[in-house]
Amino acid sequence: MKMMKQSLLAAALACIAGGAMAGLSQAEADRLGKDLTPVGAEKEGNKAGTIPAWGGGLTKAPAGFDSKNGYADPLPNEAAQYSITAANMDKYKDVLAPGQMEMLKRYPSYKMNVYKSYRTAGYPQGVYDTIKAEASKAELAGGGNGVTGIARTTVPFPLPKSGVEVIWNHLMRYRGGTIERYTAEFPVQTNGAFTPVTRTEKVAFAQGMANPEPNRLLYYMATLTGPSSVAGDALLVVDPLDQVKESRLAWTYNPGQRRVLRAPNVAYDSPGQGADGLRTTDDYDGFNGAPDRYDWKLVGKKEMLVSYNNYKITNKAIKYADIVRPGHINQDFVRYEPHRVWVVEATLKKDKRHIYAKRVFYVDEDSWQVVHTDSYDGRGELWRVHEIGGIQYYDAMTHYFAYEVFYDLQARRYLLSGISNQEKPIKFGVKLDPSNFTPDTLRRSSN
Repeated sequence: MKMMKQSLLAAALACIAGGAMAGLSQAEADRLGKDLTPVGAEKEGNKAGTIPAWGGGLTKAPAGFDSKNGYADPLPNEAAQYSITAANMDKYKDVLAPGQMEMLKRYPSYKMNVYKSYRTAGYPQGVYDTIKAEASKAELAGGGNGVTGIARTTVPFPLPKSGVEVIWNHLMRYRGGTIERYTAEFPVQTNGAFTPVTRTEKVAFAQGMANPEPNRLLYYMATLTGPSSVAGDALLVVDPLDQVKESRLAWTYNPGQRRVLRAPNVAYDSPGQGADGLRTTDDYDGFNGAPDRYDWKLVGKKEMLVSYNNYKITNKAIKYADIVRPGHINQDFVRYEPHRVWVVEATLKKDKRHIYAKRVFYVDEDSWQVVHTDSYDGRGELWRVHEIGGIQYYDAMTHYFAYEVFYDLQARRYLLSGISNQEKPIKFGVKLDPSNFTPDTLRRSSN
């Protein structure tokens, strides 16, 4: 497979700087649900037949499904079509990211098992209707640091004309409205040793709430439950939609001090909660927070092998020690498929600071989920490789990540994050409102 023709015109690139950008024309909006899917992806498959046409996604749970038992794999008996190793990766270099190739070079045990592609991402009809209704209204504000003109859409720019528009689609994508989940995170030593860091998380997106506050994108609260050395540490984040008008609000709670403190530094490249310095705050979920420290370039769209339909890794019968291995996670639990992705390059602005001087994001066309990121240091050397493996949560009709893994090539360590707690299921559509995300509720959640 070869790099696909870039999908943006030079005239569009020339107008991404500065102020607001207009939404889609009516003719462009009319393409949604026709030659494009309702979220803006190409409906047809590729010429080689390795990427199928989109047929609506996987939006119905199998008979007897119960989330308490985990998500049943709809593709349980499929065998990999082929495997990529360091020995044969040059044959597939056109569909691999630099970070994937570096992992193959560094670790003889690292491989990529490639399966048949399934475009399972699918959402409720009401989500599609809102995207189409608001597609001509969305505008960028403040050079891309905010979105205005919309009310409930989850894809403000279904035909993106700039890199930052792709990133806003990722930030705003539909994830079931509200989420409550219990996860484990594993900062892994070079010898494979690890101590799980467990947490509870609540996330609410403004477009899924009945009464969000003005200018809100999302509300997030996380409380660490283990190990005992960090249990009770809690974090509250409220992100605005138009970050020109208002910046991120954040608070932390420390059980030793029994105090809630404002935390304006919980953003950008500050160390992620419970991550042992192996990811930044804005690494979580592919990318989060304000995009203002980077210049965003839309490189185009390409076909790529990405981690997708990873139901196997969510199996509650699998022990954590089966997944975590020295150097990298057990690749037998990872399913790679060919999909089309948007490629966005972020370059640090000269007057801004961040530990990553450049980041290259690969964004799934069907879900707008960041599926892979390569991050570079100030010397221009590849530093961290970030893989995000998603599944379609068919009962909630939403696509969301099942795991994230951050490979630090310099420290030769990695962080596995977002693995669902084996005792409690993830819940979508939980009744949450702004009163669930206050400094007082942060304190109570830790006690």
